[in-house]
Amino acid sequence: MEQVENPEPRTFASVLRAQQSMVFSIAYHFLRDRSAAEEVAQDVFLQLHRRFDDFKSDMHVSFWLRKVASHRSIDYARKQRLQPAVGLEDAPPPAVDGEQKDYFLHRRVEALIGSLPEKPRMVMVLRYQEDLMPEEIASVLDMPVRTVKSHLQRSLAMLREKIDRSMGDIR
Repeated sequence: MEQVENPEPRTFASVLRAQQSMVFSIAYHFLRDRSAAEEVAQDVFLQLHRRFDDFKSDMHVSFWLRKVASHRSIDYARKQRLQPAVGLEDAPPPAVDGEQKDYFLHRRVEALIGSLPEKPRMVMVLRYQEDLMPEEIASVLDMPVRTVKSHLQRSLAMLREKIDRSMGDIR
C-alpha cells in the first residue's frame, strides 16, 4: 500500500490539534470525569512532546496516543478509585459520528458501561466509542485478540442482564 506524503511538516502543535479530541474522548468515556480526563490527556501529550522526534509517521503517532491514553486512563482510575459520577449532559460529542436515537437509553447504557471492570470497560469504549476493530484494540491494549473478543462478549452479556433486571417488563 502506497503512503501519501503530507505536504506540511508534522509539528507537535498540528498533532495536538488533530488528536486532542480523540485522546480526551477515550479518557473521558472511560473515567467519566472531565477534570480527570483533562489531566490524563495533558499527561499523554506531555509524554508525546518528550518523545515526538521518535515517531516516523502520523499513523504511528495516532496509534501511540490511543494506546497511551487507554493505559493512562486505567492507571488513573486505579489510583483514584473513581466511581462514575459525571452526568452525560456534560459529555463532549462522541469521536465517532452518529445520531443518538434514545437519549435516556443512551444515558442508562453509559452508566452500565461505567460499572464494568477496568479492562472490559476500556475494551467497550475503544470498540463502540472509538469504533476500533478487535484486532486494533488488542494491539492498543497489548492483549490477545481472543481476550478482547472475550471481554466484548462477556461485557455485552453482563450489560444485557443488567438492562433486563433494571427494565424488567417495561420493554
